[in-house]
Amino acid sequence: MGRFHRHADGTVHQHDHAHEHDGDHGPDDRDHGHDHDHGHRDVGDHTGYPETGTDRVAVLETILAENDRTADRNRADFERAGVVTLNLMSSPGAGKTTLLKRTIAELRGRVRLGILEGDIATSLDADELDGLGAPVSLINTSAGFGGECHLDAIMVRSGLGDLPLAELDMVIIENVGNLVCPAEFDVGQHARAMVYAMTEGEEKPLKYPVMFRACDIVVINKIDLLPHLDFDLDRFLANLRAVNPGADLVQLSARSGEGIEQWCDWLVGLRARTAVAASDRP
Repeated sequence: MGRFHRHADGTVHQHDHAHEHDGDHGPDDRDHGHDHDHGHRDVGDHTGYPETGTDRVAVLETILAENDRTADRNRADFERAGVVTLNLMSSPGAGKTTLLKRTIAELRGRVRLGILEGDIATSLDADELDGLGAPVSLINTSAGFGGECHLDAIMVRSGLGDLPLAELDMVIIENVGNLVCPAEFDVGQHARAMVYAMTEGEEKPLKYPVMFRACDIVVINKIDLLPHLDFDLDRFLANLRAVNPGADLVQLSARSGEGIEQWCDWLVGLRARTAVAASDRP
């Protein structure tokens, strides 16, 4: 049986992963695992589709509730160990792994950092981070999880045993590269961050609002390329503010290191803010 999830508009669908997902999933890529009918159909015409019924809805809601319960367990384990957790998301190729390499180096001696690396099939990103001073736990979604295009709370929990939580201050979860699904799953994080490469175009906040709206901070990466691109930064910022006016913003180049200090200061501040919030809970 496939896995299920709910989109921001309340619709729920099943991932029947007969094939692997890779790349940038747009809003029209939601019919996973079904034959695509390319014929024309009038809007509102539901002929040819089976009735789902209340039993199916109940099953889907149960599965989604299980993810949320597991996310709460993950968060409780992190907080019991005194660990703050960040869910780091982006499209493929935006620069998450390069940013993490810089982050590990910059925070050495300030924050004891661990990485939970999510990927569909390989260990390439985890291999890049290995040996840099932060323990790395790899989750391949093709190994027992149907090749999912995102991490969920159950997958994250499966990787926690390979991290020495008692020896860490912060865990960064590098999610699978995808601009849709990762934003829809609580994995037990305390905050969400998105790495956005300016090579992706100014319109992305409007095309993928769920991802941009879910983030506490948007990291604009590859600013060293700005002089060489036909990119309107002000237009992108206006689009971002239209979708998520409260998001923090950092502009940096993970390749050159420009702006990395500001990003790492935000992470240190997140740890302080989250510790205060945890101590204030009843």
